[in-house]
Amino acid sequence: MFYWLYLQFAATHHVSVLNLLKYQTFRTGAAIFTAQLVVVALGSRFIRWMQAKQGKGQPIRTDGIERHIVEKAGTPTMGGVMILAGVFAGCLLWADLSNVYVWAVLIVTAGYGFLGFLDDYAKVTKQSTAGISGRVRLVLEGLIAMAAIALIILFAQKPPESPELLTSVAFPVFKQLLVNLQWGYLLFGAFIIVGAANAVNFTDGLDGLATVPAMIAASAYGLIAYLVGNYVFANYLQLHFVPGVGEIAIFCGALVGSGLGFLWYNAPPAKIFMGDTGSLALGGAVGTIAVATRHEIVLGIIGGLFVAETLSVMIQVASFKLTGRRVFRMAPVHHHFEKLGWSESTVVIRFWIVAVMLALVGLATLKLR
Repeated sequence: MFYWLYLQFAATHHVSVLNLLKYQTFRTGAAIFTAQLVVVALGSRFIRWMQAKQGKGQPIRTDGIERHIVEKAGTPTMGGVMILAGVFAGCLLWADLSNVYVWAVLIVTAGYGFLGFLDDYAKVTKQSTAGISGRVRLVLEGLIAMAAIALIILFAQKPPESPELLTSVAFPVFKQLLVNLQWGYLLFGAFIIVGAANAVNFTDGLDGLATVPAMIAASAYGLIAYLVGNYVFANYLQLHFVPGVGEIAIFCGALVGSGLGFLWYNAPPAKIFMGDTGSLALGGAVGTIAVATRHEIVLGIIGGLFVAETLSVMIQVASFKLTGRRVFRMAPVHHHFEKLGWSESTVVIRFWIVAVMLALVGLATLKLR
């Protein structure tokens, strides 16, 4: 909205202060502050309202960590609504709303947030850890992801130097290597987005564990979006230039700000859980940003923590079905470390450190060409 004001008044009415609004860096910072302010201001009232509505709060796995049944019982869920409120406030106020990439990310974020809300609602009302059907949810996630990707392919500006880029997979390190999947890219991109959403969902098991790594990934991709969306920087770093994608940096800023605001209430001991409403929305958003910036493969590095959590579940299930034995004491892997005797805060902080290290490695691929 404010960017529209700049377009309307800065040039014609010579309001010099509005010139700040043309800079993506300024609007990204403003989005961080706005989103954080919205979440913090909303937090206490929303938590009290959810406590009154949910009664027993989010159901805790009876086969999980024993102390969680006592310590976390009664904690309300659906805190992802707070995150979404901050993200949408920050993005809608400060981003260029004529940009197709912004709307593609917002569509996935809203759609996955709604699916997560339905899942959380089913769990709370039934007081069961099983929500809506996993297969149904995956199909809907795939359809939402493909709709957003199709929007980008059809309406985004094609890069002048490589017009096939919008349907191609770019590989890090190899500056010229592109594999054009044409419309098959819908399936590949949907796999990335759906996989990212569910990977963050698996990670969301301890207070603050998913929030900060999602913020770290969003920060890294905010920088990537800014660089690949700027012709000068993209050319200098020998990256594929993607016109218009730099505007996603404002969305990334709003996501980081929302995460900071939510962490105020989600830090141990959490007053509210983000639930699937938040984890699916955050993961889907990061996955969509990776697709939009054509850095899908780098997501495996920057989001390596989420990948490890997902792999631990897959390995555990496969091993138990094939051999009857478990590789980990409990999956996802953060629960394995709790079973080994690590305190919750130790697991969370060490996983945050790992997330920072992986993000730095992922960013290093920008220069390795």
